[in-house]
Amino acid sequence: MAKKLAGKMKLQIKAGQANPSPPVGPALGQRGINIMEFCKAFNAKTQEMEPGAPVPTVITYYADKSFSFETRTPPASFYLKKAAGLKPVGKRNRPRGSEAPGRQTVATVTIKQVREIAEAKMKDLSANDVESAMQIILGSAKSMGIEVK
Repeated sequence: MAKKLAGKMKLQIKAGQANPSPPVGPALGQRGINIMEFCKAFNAKTQEMEPGAPVPTVITYYADKSFSFETRTPPASFYLKKAAGLKPVGKRNRPRGSEAPGRQTVATVTIKQVREIAEAKMKDLSANDVESAMQIILGSAKSMGIEVK
């Protein structure tokens, strides 16, 4: 017999750095999910990824308090900031795009870098081929104020 689905939730957790502190602990705890079990499973699954990369995660939890989760590739903006070599700034010490995209350029990336990002994100994008995936990445770059040469 199939398990009774209780719900789904989405979290963005840094690769290999899931721990019971907020935001992970409270989000899982209020749904009755074993926090330590999730953290161990998540960290084991993401240990091959770049440490600290934000990983969108979809957690499916069931009425019997069990769960399963699916990880996706980090957001295009993470890859673009890394490729452009943007340095961390601001209160939270994170790299940021332009304050005025379209008018102000903060960095540049090459078409080759855009292709690499598109290939890495291919399974999570709604694109049929690498060329259309590149268009999606180009759109993200433009909205962040990153110029493509």
